[in-house]
Order: sequence, then structure tokens, then C-alpha cells
Amino acid sequence: MPRSKALPDELDPHARQLVTRLRRLKDRDELTLRHLAAKTGYSAKSWERYLGGTSLPPREAVEALARITGTDPAPLLALREIAADSWDSRRTRTAEETRLREQDAVGDAGEPEADAAEGTRGGEPEPPGRPTAPRPVTPARFPHLVLTTVLAVLVVALGTALLLVLRHDDAAPAHVAATPSSAAASPPPAYACHLTRVDGRWSAGINHGRDTEIGYGATGADVAEAQCLLRRAGISPGGIDGMFGPLTLRAVKTFQTRAGLVADGMVGPRSWQALRG
Repeated sequence: MPRSKALPDELDPHARQLVTRLRRLKDRDELTLRHLAAKTGYSAKSWERYLGGTSLPPREAVEALARITGTDPAPLLALREIAADSWDSRRTRTAEETRLREQDAVGDAGEPEADAAEGTRGGEPEPPGRPTAPRPVTPARFPHLVLTTVLAVLVVALGTALLLVLRHDDAAPAHVAATPSSAAASPPPAYACHLTRVDGRWSAGINHGRDTEIGYGATGADVAEAQCLLRRAGISPGGIDGMFGPLTLRAVKTFQTRAGLVADGMVGPRSWQALRG
């Protein structure tokens, strides 16, 4: 399992604590970003941002990670709400500081120098003895004030638009292009265990009693059937989602060891027989 990158120094303490807990859950169950994308419906790129501290994970993503790792989501969601308040305040403060820097840069651009030729009119010296008429004051700063106001409005508008785009990207599950791996990124179908005894053998009523050999990475009704039978045997495979992931692999090996079988993590004819026995 690759070592996680260091979190940004400017990350809020509450957000840092939330990300640290999510990382521990991921590492504990040996989940990769691809596993998280397949099991939660959020893309691997989104999880890279969430676990890297550059984007605050939405509530649904936190709940999904808690569900697939068998963790109570309440403490994580409470910590996420506290982090969200600090996160929004930091973004607002950053936008305001950017606007003020732009305004200062425009205001310091310089003012037109005043005419140094005092007492002249039209390039000719004033006749001696004649009083100099007061010159009208030209509002030299007026164009700068207009430009400053326009730039400030543009900066605020751009900051607001960027914030809305980021929130929309984090709030919605990623839409994966139609490729051979797109089915893996879709939320897994729901299965229900209906355990019954058929001819003296246990069945969950999902794969019609098939003994198909399955292993790590497999998906579908055969996996869901094995997960139900593992749960009946008192070993939790995580959720009944039809996906042969790290939790299911660990449960299969535990069952095989308990049943005196070779703990290779593959559910073949002998393991099916023991599960249904």
C-alpha cells in the first residue's frame, strides 16, 4: 500500500482530523482509490482530492466510506460539519484578500504628474503684475476609481463562480465515460439474503445453488450468495453488495481456516460445500 502524501500545512485542524480518520479507514481495509470509486460511486480523482486535503468530501462520500468499512458514520459526519464551517470561512477570506490585493495594485499604479510650469498659460509666461487666475482641478483619480471598482466586481464574480463549480463537482458523483470499466464505477446492485434449507443444503436464494468458482475482483450474484452464507456462518464480509473486495477476501480466508480448508481466498467446490453444509 503506497504511503499517503503529507497534508497541506494550511489545512484547518478539523478538516485535517477528518481526512486523517478517512485515510485510516481506507488503509485498514487495504482499499485503493479504484476500490473506493467502485464501491461509493465517487471517482478515484475525487477521492484523491478528498484524501489529499484539497477538497472537502461531501456528506454522501463520508457515509459511503463508513458503510463499506463497517464504521459508525455519526462521528465522521459531525466532524465533517465542523470542518465545513471553517472550510467555507477560509474560502471567503481568501477571496476577500485577493480582491483587496487587486484593488491596491490598481490604486498604486500612479497618478498623472501635475504641470510643473506654474504661472504659465498656453506655454507663455504670465505678464508681470497680473494676478494668476486659479486653475480648475482636474479629477485625475476618477478613471482609476472606475477601473478599481470594475476589477473588484470582476474578481468577486469570478471567485463566486469558481466556488459554485467546485461545490458542484464535489457534491455530485463522477460520471464515468462509457468504457469497459464504467460498470465497475456504478453503484453496486442491492442483494437480499433469503436463507433457506434446500435438500439439506443452505441457500441464500440469489444464485440458484450454483457452485461457480469465484475469487478476488469477481462481481455478481455468485459473490452475493457467498457473502450471505459467510454472514450465516458468523463471519462478516462487509456489505452484501456482490463485490469480492478486501473484506470478502478476508472473510473467505477466515472461513476456510475454520473449516480446515486451504485458505487461498478462492471459493471453489469444496468451499461452497462447506458454506452450504
